[in-house]
Amino acid sequence: MTLFNTTATAPEIARRNGVVRTATRVVPEEVPIAFSYGGSTHAVMMGTPADLEDFAVGFSLTEGIIASMAEIESITVVAEGAGLDVQVTLAEDKEDALRARRRHMAGPVGCGLCGIESIEQAMRPVPDVSAVTMALSPKEVSEAVAALNCAQPLHRETHAVHGAGFYRPGKGLVAVREDVGRHNALDKLAGAVTREGVKGSAGVVVVTSRISVEMVQKTAILGSPVLIAISAPTALAIRTAEAAGMTLIALTRGEDFEIFTRTDRITTGVVADVA
Repeated sequence: MTLFNTTATAPEIARRNGVVRTATRVVPEEVPIAFSYGGSTHAVMMGTPADLEDFAVGFSLTEGIIASMAEIESITVVAEGAGLDVQVTLAEDKEDALRARRRHMAGPVGCGLCGIESIEQAMRPVPDVSAVTMALSPKEVSEAVAALNCAQPLHRETHAVHGAGFYRPGKGLVAVREDVGRHNALDKLAGAVTREGVKGSAGVVVVTSRISVEMVQKTAILGSPVLIAISAPTALAIRTAEAAGMTLIALTRGEDFEIFTRTDRITTGVVADVA
């Protein structure tokens, strides 16, 4: 559901090849998006006002509020002044458990660790995906990124949002979500995949951003054994992926990419030249 426009037109002064002229540019909208459970606000994120039901499901999953879709009874999106309130009704036992946590988060764009109350929570263990079998060819790695690049209408229009896609070997890219925040895009993707009843272990997560630790955490919670990105990972992201048994692929450029963990899931060409 979309209650706000996802883009706006902004006037600008453009300088191109030494020539200055007036112009307009299409830019993405960014609004406060609140997640409320049982009538109480739990988190406020800044994000793109689209795919909000997916966002609610994905956020609830990756924050550990729910373990499955069956624990959500309803989702209602309400316009609240300059923002949106996504009102989620949980099963009674989950409502009670969330109330006991007494957490409130409010933060900047796509802050995947907003509201974390301790170092231990920030460094929470991630699900183990080491037993998930998957074989990808180098061609499929490149195809997954190329397909994501071609499936981002909002980015094509604005050049200012991130994308997250779910690629299934043999089936191609089956879901894509976009947002101004990279964590938001991944949460939306997790929600979309879950709502479709597809297991995360059946595919690969592909993102247009760098790989920080929370991107690894969210991918592991979804259950995907492979995370592919066009940018570089942090050291903590690599260590976390290794601990989770996840294959981490980054800096994907055409047919070139770098594998940091669990290289055995790539079928050929992993070690082509060792100097």
